[in-house]
Amino acid sequence: MLTEELLVEIKVLARQGRSIRAIARELGIARNTVRSYLRGDVPNRAGAFGRPRKLAPFEDWLRRRVDAAQPLRLPATVLHRELQAIGYSGTERTVQRFIKALYPLETPEPAERFETPPGHQAQMDWGEYRLNGQKIYAFVGVLGHSRWMYVEYVESTQSDVLIECHRRMFGDFGGVPHEILYDNMRTVVSRRDAYGRGRHRFHDALWSLAAECGFRPRLCRPYRPQTKGKVERSVHYVESSFFNPLITRLAFEGQSVDLDLVNAEARQWVGSIANQRIHGTTGERPRDRLETDREAMSPYRTPETGVDGCLSWPRYTIQRSPKTYDAILEEATT
Repeated sequence: MLTEELLVEIKVLARQGRSIRAIARELGIARNTVRSYLRGDVPNRAGAFGRPRKLAPFEDWLRRRVDAAQPLRLPATVLHRELQAIGYSGTERTVQRFIKALYPLETPEPAERFETPPGHQAQMDWGEYRLNGQKIYAFVGVLGHSRWMYVEYVESTQSDVLIECHRRMFGDFGGVPHEILYDNMRTVVSRRDAYGRGRHRFHDALWSLAAECGFRPRLCRPYRPQTKGKVERSVHYVESSFFNPLITRLAFEGQSVDLDLVNAEARQWVGSIANQRIHGTTGERPRDRLETDREAMSPYRTPETGVDGCLSWPRYTIQRSPKTYDAILEEATT
């Protein structure tokens, strides 16, 4: 008997334009079996398969969760964590196979990568979002060697906000990298190539911070955002794996959300997930590589004390409504 996962794979491959012969060869099943399923001759219900499916009780919840988040696309890793919170004990791969058929196909863009020595470079960029009808911004900083990430949500990208975010980022990094790479944002560079090719006039506030803390501001090449691809990918990762799942989940649960809550959740997510995961490029956890970065960076001395240390985040706290995942699951299964 065919498993639910295999039936989903037949459906997905057929949507991709594969022939019956190609599908049968790839999945190792008979062409007649593929043909029968695509004609609708094979029953597609829980009782038709050879073993109980752990995902079956959660499939309706998963479909509604995906539909409620449209047009945003939620990663399987996020949905798997949310399912685990309401009692699912199956694998992430099973969830990934199931949701393939719920989303349109995507064509990945080719990636360019380059590596920098420990402590040498960080990259910084803004992400822009809407919260309760208002624009908010994610300040995202990434250490090039370890991929350690700092994220903070603010209401403005003005120069004074940018500087304070840098200070908190250095405190979180535990040091100051030798250089920080930016794109051509107006709060970073006043005039590109002002003193000749590659010699830019930087914004006074940023230049003062660089002189104080001991780092060199650097600009990526025009029309070449790939040169700061680490932070570009991190901004996308934050959006797809944190912000979109958070906002759609809270809306799904009927909870309200504000900037304090987003920052409290961001702090928790970065510490427990983003910096603890096995990074796809390095094959290691950012947490495990951070110490190498810290050993190579310059110490950060806080302006308040003049000694090595960290500026703390604003004291964001998480407050939840009485409506829990248990209540959501009960609604989904009744």
